[in-house]
Formats: sequence, C-alpha cells, structure tokens
Amino acid sequence: MAISLLHRKESVVLTAIEIIDDLGIQGLSTKELAKRQEISEGTLFKHFKSKNEIILAVLDHFSKFDLDIFESTLARRAESERAIDMIRFWVDAYATYYENYPAITAVAQLYDVFNYDAVLNSKVKDIYGKRLGYLKQIIEDIQHAGEIKATIDARILVDIIIGSFRTICLTWRMEGRNFSLRDRTLSSLDVIVELLKAK
Repeated sequence: MAISLLHRKESVVLTAIEIIDDLGIQGLSTKELAKRQEISEGTLFKHFKSKNEIILAVLDHFSKFDLDIFESTLARRAESERAIDMIRFWVDAYATYYENYPAITAVAQLYDVFNYDAVLNSKVKDIYGKRLGYLKQIIEDIQHAGEIKATIDARILVDIIIGSFRTICLTWRMEGRNFSLRDRTLSSLDVIVELLKAK
C-alpha cells in the first residue's frame, strides 16, 4: 500500500510537469490533473492537500539532482588537471538533463510566477540560491587555480553563465526544440570561458 501511495504521488508530480509544459502554469488545475491521472479530484486530495502542495512537489522534483550534480562536479576536479573542466561538467550536466527531459524546462521558466506566493517564493529562492552558490564556489575554485580572471567578481560570472543558459533554454522552447540545447549551451560557455581566461 505504501509503495502504491508513493507511486501515485510521483505519478501526479510527473503529470503536473507535463501539464505545465503543455498548458503553462495557468493550465495546471486539480481538475486537469485528476483527468489525466484518471482519478477523481477527491482521490487526488488524498495525496496532496492543495494545488500549492503539488507545485512544491514539482519544485522538489525539479531540484532533486542539484546536490548530486554539484558533488559530481567536485569529484571531477579530482580527476582533471584543469579546474576549468569543472564548470563545463556542471553546465553539461544540466544541459543534458534538460535536453533529455524537455518538460522540466517549463518549470525552470516559472521562477517569476511563484514570486507572488510566499511559500512558493521561499522554495524557489532556496533552490535558485543553492544553484547560484554551487556555481559561485566552482568559479571561485577556478579563479584560485589561476585559469580565469580573478579580477572579475565571481557572482557576476555566475549571472552571465546562468543568464546565458536560461536564455538559450527559453529560445530552445520557443523555437520548438529544433536545435541541440546541450550543444548550443556548451558552445556559448566555451565563448564565455575563452573571454575570461587568465592571460
């Protein structure tokens, strides 16, 4: 019974992500979720108390690999002579994940929408803050290794890299995913890194 409950909750979360991808956040309703799950809304509320609780579960799912990606990136540092490889590995991990699971990119584009609900806003700030912090630490490590300019504030470099990735991701979605998200993101990163290399 517990396994079935767990399976149903996970299934609802995955369906919610599909709905957000198909219809936008405005199309995510308990009625639409119940319809796609082929259950009643009453049954849906046995698993989640509210629509916000479903969205929180979606955000948990969206960020569930963040720590693993960061730890794998640090492990990569131990395997490579170049610190700069860490940043490429980190960006590649997200680009590959998003390209292989396109629906999840719809969630990545919703940060601003959640700004008007205190609980959702807090969750997004936590997720986004951790991602920015991880990337900042990686950049600082690369700067300390002398491979990119240490004169540029690491937070500004984080903004440039994250901003570039979010823009490419949005373009990818708007253009019907008609190019490789991973290839364009890594090509963009290569240009940024080339400009930042310490002379």
